[in-house]
Amino acid sequence: MILYIAEKPSLARAIAAALPSPQKKEEGCIWLPNGDCISWCIGHLLEQAEPHQYNPAYKAWNLDHLPIIPTDWQWQEKANTKKQLGVLKKLIKKATLLVHAGDPDREGQLLVDEVLHYTQVPAQKLKNTQRLLVNDLTPSAIKKALNNLRSNNEFAALSRSALGRARADWLFGLNLTRAYTIKGRQAGYQGVLSIGRVQTPVLGLVVARDKERDVFVPKDFYQVWANIQTPQGATFQAKWLPSEACQPYMDEENRVLSLPLAQNVAHRITNKPAIVAEASYTKKKQTAPLPYSLSALQIDAAKAFSLSAQQVLDTCQALYERHQMITYPRSDCRYLPTQQHKDAPAIIAALARSGGEIQQGAQNADASQKSKAWNDKQVTAHHAIIPTIQAHKAASLSKTEALVFQLIARQYLMQFYPAYDYLASYIKLDIAGGQFEGKGNTPIALGWKVLLPTNAKNKDPEDENQNELPKLNKGDELWCTHGQVHEKVTPPPAAFTDATLLAAMTGISRFVTDKDIRAILKETDGLGTEATRASIIELLFKRGFLTRQGKQIHASQTGRAFIDCLPTQLVTPDMTAQWESALNRISLGEASYQTFMENLEGNLHQLLSVSRNMPTSALQNLPAPTKNPFAKRRAPSNKKTSVRKSASTKSKGTTTKRRPKAPS
Repeated sequence: MILYIAEKPSLARAIAAALPSPQKKEEGCIWLPNGDCISWCIGHLLEQAEPHQYNPAYKAWNLDHLPIIPTDWQWQEKANTKKQLGVLKKLIKKATLLVHAGDPDREGQLLVDEVLHYTQVPAQKLKNTQRLLVNDLTPSAIKKALNNLRSNNEFAALSRSALGRARADWLFGLNLTRAYTIKGRQAGYQGVLSIGRVQTPVLGLVVARDKERDVFVPKDFYQVWANIQTPQGATFQAKWLPSEACQPYMDEENRVLSLPLAQNVAHRITNKPAIVAEASYTKKKQTAPLPYSLSALQIDAAKAFSLSAQQVLDTCQALYERHQMITYPRSDCRYLPTQQHKDAPAIIAALARSGGEIQQGAQNADASQKSKAWNDKQVTAHHAIIPTIQAHKAASLSKTEALVFQLIARQYLMQFYPAYDYLASYIKLDIAGGQFEGKGNTPIALGWKVLLPTNAKNKDPEDENQNELPKLNKGDELWCTHGQVHEKVTPPPAAFTDATLLAAMTGISRFVTDKDIRAILKETDGLGTEATRASIIELLFKRGFLTRQGKQIHASQTGRAFIDCLPTQLVTPDMTAQWESALNRISLGEASYQTFMENLEGNLHQLLSVSRNMPTSALQNLPAPTKNPFAKRRAPSNKKTSVRKSASTKSKGTTTKRRPKAPS
């Protein structure tokens, strides 16, 4: 009997749809007519064992116990998925051939591998296990993948890489959280001072931004604009470009700081001829933005509706699981498999019956058009988030669900509209010996932009591009009717919002000065993953480390004081970059898991030494936590995640089983 083990029920159903019927559904599995079976995980069915399961003494938090480093790592069964794990145990024992059908990425590889090792599959059966790689859930693509099974042993290095990251997160998070929490208690602080490879650098980002804002000193600066008139009576504005002679009166960003200088220039150009030194007009196209990944959706929903990352994720889960109106939401990909384009007419037809603005947009969409979004080479473990053929049920959604669904549907419909065509104009003028420039964008055909709400089409007040510039030629003589001084003030660095904090986490390389580390982070997913970023931000709020002021996110007094106590290594993303570089080499078979863990343990000893030697006085001024930090947290989601359980959470009713050490 062949047993296919999918990462999640939806993938199991997709595999079943590509295999012969009639099929028999039982609890936790689907039987095929030839006696083969398809079963599934529900995300991770196992998690790292709690410290007290290695030694009962570890139930108490004590500095003398640290570091806690298991010599023989153990797994524990997740309480809310034990039933499905029980189904898998029986089927694995019965199967003659196993087919691993986890997602084709690092975490997906470990997710099924850990179940195979935990259930103590015999060595020969483990050696014969096959790997099914599914990037596209359409039946034809799955049939093709079923005909191209590979040995699961080929992916052992990928699994070791994922295991290394999971264990590293456990070691650092648990040991350092206990160390600093104990030091905090000694100083009179009764909260949990949690440390995490991702959460602590995120808090560090917010603290750093708040400090920038605190020390920011605004500066007045000045722009000079020439009001120009053509012989035909058309008018436009051109901005002064200060020459090198003005450098003593400018800052490092070439902003003029002298009001008398600006006033003098405005006076000199008033009622003077303006000669066209350069004039160019270029037709340009802007293609539709790609469909959403989860982070891109969270960012846009935060900007448009002030929804938090967690609210968007929870809403997407409801749209996916309860309403079945969107595809898998925890995706980091913004592309679609080519074969899925054939589903476009049915999805657009469903949207055309959904009501509201989306209905109108769907009725005018051209289902035969194919944007750059359809690209098999860019599709990762999951494709972009798009509507399904259940989209016609939009009237049944709550207000928040409707708002998020409209964003997803609109972004999908944009793929079936022409490009936005516009004329980019540029004019350079000589006026009284000074140079001035005017820029403009004139819409020719709105294309996909017709789907945007009216307020989104309005010009940004900070955008210096004018809507339209007259057609001119080099050498034309115009007239400057008067010069105008615009007084401005340098703005402070913007406080983080839900949208900008998520954007910072996904584009974390922008905040790193070291070139090598920045290059590594550009190649990774940033800080956290699509599935975990929302929960990381929420955890920082629950711990009392972050606070909200309207849309703005700031570090609390506690969060700021805590970051000030920590070594730089823990509050910057550099460590994540170094880990990712090492883990990537492990996944390629170029580095050893054992070496990674040994180096990590050495670093952990150093960091614990720093925490032990930190004077208690450094934590004495921490404000009291706003909530009971030891209250039981909500049970973690079963969805795939690389964030370990909080060190303060204790599992009940779980069993453990030893697992062999990963080979190097």
